[in-house]
Amino acid sequence: MPMYMDIHRNVEGITQEALDEAHRKDLEVHAKHGVEFVNYWYSESEGAIFCLCKAPSKEAAEAVHREAHGGVADEIIEVQQGG
Repeated sequence: MPMYMDIHRNVEGITQEALDEAHRKDLEVHAKHGVEFVNYWYSESEGAIFCLCKAPSKEAAEAVHREAHGGVADEIIEVQQGG
């Protein structure tokens, strides 16, 4: 299954607690869309969040965020894991 990195830019007030809650909400609905979230990272100084998932399509990955909490990514990029 393809892997995607989504990027959320210009997010104000990023906290670990808020990210944990958003991720929990993603996990509640991800299977419904055939998506498996692998991990996420954030940069408080840049106001950016990065989510890595396995999904059948970019649209499926986007649908999870939209349904779970409305935090749609600014960009979704298909990626391959390096060695």
